[in-house]
Amino acid sequence: MKTTDHFRRWISGMNEQGVGSIFTLALLLTSIVLANRPMQAQIYDVLHSFTGTPDGCKPQGDLWRDGAGNLYGTTANCGSSNGAVFKISAAGHETILYRFTGKTDGGFPEAGLIRDKAGNLYGTTYSGGASGDGVVFELSKGKETVLHSFSGSDGVHPTASLVRDAAGNFYGTTFYGGTASCSCGTVFKIDTAGVETVLYSFTGGTDGKFPAGRLLLDSVGNLYGTASEGGIIKCGRFGMYGCGVVFKLDSAGHQTVLYSFNGLGDGGQPLAGLIRDSAGNFYGTTFSAGNLSRNCALNNGCGVVFKLSKTGQEMVLYTFTNGTDGANPTADLVRDSGGNLYGTTKLGGAGYGVVFEIQGASESSLYVFQGTNDGAGPLAGLLRDSSGNLYGTTSFGGSATEGVVFKLTP
Repeated sequence: MKTTDHFRRWISGMNEQGVGSIFTLALLLTSIVLANRPMQAQIYDVLHSFTGTPDGCKPQGDLWRDGAGNLYGTTANCGSSNGAVFKISAAGHETILYRFTGKTDGGFPEAGLIRDKAGNLYGTTYSGGASGDGVVFELSKGKETVLHSFSGSDGVHPTASLVRDAAGNFYGTTFYGGTASCSCGTVFKIDTAGVETVLYSFTGGTDGKFPAGRLLLDSVGNLYGTASEGGIIKCGRFGMYGCGVVFKLDSAGHQTVLYSFNGLGDGGQPLAGLIRDSAGNFYGTTFSAGNLSRNCALNNGCGVVFKLSKTGQEMVLYTFTNGTDGANPTADLVRDSGGNLYGTTKLGGAGYGVVFEIQGASESSLYVFQGTNDGAGPLAGLLRDSSGNLYGTTSFGGSATEGVVFKLTP
């Protein structure tokens, strides 16, 4: 049996339960947010609003952009839909490249895509496959090929995007699966012949458990990532069973915990992956902890943006307050050449999340979602082009309340 609910499905469901009514303080701040919005220089455009059928709904994964400005992504599920792969042209026209059946081809893709030089797309699905535990797939000219179907000890339910090395091998994580005694998740590799190898199985102790974010691969083959639980046992204000870790996995499969969150001011429950600067410092977010005031009590804190040195020293760059600044980030950050960080929060703002920028220790809300046609509840990270435009998705809101693809121009 699974020992905990799947974080992303739990967070996603919060909108359906009425996020606005839950975060009453955020809603009281709505008038303040609206008063400030005319001063923002940003231009926000909805490129596509999902309707459920036939174009898909509830996107949760990061977008991929090609040289022509086309965007590629996945939608998760709604009604009888088992998810899809879509393309949005630079002019905003959507094309469905593939619809999953939920059978052996996979179903409910929650992660984003990666693309090779030939234009083939690669990704994962949360479920479906031979055992119902998810797949890794390739999509080439509308034809899907299952590269691997998960079945338990090799992993169960991948939720994060893949990474690929120069030789064409893929690396990723599964949220569950691995050791039968824990089913706490795995790190896996799929070689160019389609053979899967489990590089590491989490035990649920100090090494962490339930990895949800994308891996980071360095030039010598080391992998870096986060696990959303495990680490320090009985951590945080409520004595949670592990508040998550940042880890390193070398090419020999040896795991090292670089940092264990204590669930207090330093953050807790990292659901996103990491990015790294040229000096070797890591940057990421945590979903919970940080601010433990009444405003942030529902999720045991509103989360933080953190920096981790290559020697394992953590610095909290920003602590969310569930005000106009947002609350509870779930996605990866992006970083510009000046060192500024950009990301999304699932909640806060007007109750429906924000797009934010971190400059040093200062946070700015670049856009506050209103939960109407503009979208609500961004679960995915941002994509930044060479002109500084930001692209992303929301899992709710839009003209049919099924989510949107958006562009934010600074």
